[in-house]
Amino acid sequence: MIVGVGIDVAEIDRFAAALERTPHMAERLFVERELLLPSGERRGVASLAARFAAKEALAKALGAPAGLQWTDAEVYVEDTGRPRLRVRGTVAARAAELGVRQWHVSLSHDAGVASAVVIAEG
Repeated sequence: MIVGVGIDVAEIDRFAAALERTPHMAERLFVERELLLPSGERRGVASLAARFAAKEALAKALGAPAGLQWTDAEVYVEDTGRPRLRVRGTVAARAAELGVRQWHVSLSHDAGVASAVVIAEG
């Protein structure tokens, strides 16, 4: 059963500008594993914008309750290339309230826009 669906888009240049003008914004939005590539290099802004869009879509799928912490949701990619969500804390608590047992995530970025869809399944 589908518990919730969320979708979000982020203009990549606008997101990059927000990161530049707001000190430590990236650290408030993302866990370290999201910020870095496996090589240890910093992840590109388009990829970060897609991950931010996924977190926004996740919040929408959960009914956008107050109090969710950005770093309580982590977007990662399996070795197969499939994006996944790892939740804890405030996000895991809300998901448990709603009976969410599985997440489906799709990420994309093209033509200056990053987008994400999240489906919460119970």
